[in-house]
Amino acid sequence: MLSKQYYSTSRKSTLLLIAITLSMSFALIACGKKETDQETKKKSQTALISTTTAESRSLEIREESIGTLEGLIDPTVAAEAAGRVTKVFAHPGQAVKKGETLVLIDATDYNLQRVQTQAEVARLEALTINQSRIVDRNQVLVQKKFISQNALDDVTTQHAALQQELDGAKAQLAIIDHTRTKTTITAPIDGVVQKQIVSTGDFVKIGDPLIQIISKQKLRAHLPLPENIAAKIHAGIKVRLSTPTSTNEVISTIHELKPLISETSRAVDVIADVNDQSGWQPGASVKGEIILGEHANAVLVPEQCIVLRPAGEVVYVVQDGVALQRIVKTGMRQDGKIEITEGLSAGEVIAKDGAAFLTDKAKVKIEAKKQAKE
Repeated sequence: MLSKQYYSTSRKSTLLLIAITLSMSFALIACGKKETDQETKKKSQTALISTTTAESRSLEIREESIGTLEGLIDPTVAAEAAGRVTKVFAHPGQAVKKGETLVLIDATDYNLQRVQTQAEVARLEALTINQSRIVDRNQVLVQKKFISQNALDDVTTQHAALQQELDGAKAQLAIIDHTRTKTTITAPIDGVVQKQIVSTGDFVKIGDPLIQIISKQKLRAHLPLPENIAAKIHAGIKVRLSTPTSTNEVISTIHELKPLISETSRAVDVIADVNDQSGWQPGASVKGEIILGEHANAVLVPEQCIVLRPAGEVVYVVQDGVALQRIVKTGMRQDGKIEITEGLSAGEVIAKDGAAFLTDKAKVKIEAKKQAKE
């Protein structure tokens, strides 16, 4: 009885083991078939890419730098006459024209001095006229020998002294008139008021600053460049300038290079002038592109066309729906383009978007809307 029961149990275990083994075999076969189907499907698919054509054009050899703009004409208008400020017409941010009134200074003292000096001039003129008559009479008396020559010399000398005093008084009157005109402070240039230093009621002395004006007529760009570039740059080289405050791009030339290299940055200061440009502001940043030369007929492609592979940098030339790997040598990078110095000719069609996912001799499908030349 025990033997029969043991046999039955053993048979059931064997059948269960066989069932499990068959199930695992079927599962493995199914997985293998699924993977094989996926690989076959993957191999049969073609990559969707866009293409571009390698272009040939002149490529500028240039050095770029970010610097600052300095105003060359930014006078601080100072008082040339002492007195109390009676009115201020100019305020920060206000545009002014040359000759426009900025500040008025009380001219009462100068007006009174002028009246006083005018009276002195009139007194000396009267004395001089009278002394001239005395000289004329004494000359007649000397001819008739009624008086000596010494008496004539004395009155002649007095007449000359009075004439000199009169000339001095007239000069003093001219000085007062000239100083009185300086109580009206005018703008020396066209510009914008940067700073108002005085207010109505302030007493100012000669030389005290009143108004600071910034002119945009002449600016100077300072462009720092590494010291190893200094040997390639000299005055007269063309430089392209742009600033965030204006859409105007300026073509200028290098005016000079400062002879000393900065001890802190080890940079050389390259200077170029900008004349009368709308929107350009003193103190703003400026981008400079110093044009050192050019590569004629350089072959250029977009940056995404270059793919790094174990063999080096490559592009994929598209021919008859197939991407062919081409090893290339690259040169300058500029404005999203890379120069190809070896391995590719102008006019060849290469993969652009999707190039990084390609392999040699892979089948490709070109997306119609992106076939246009970059």
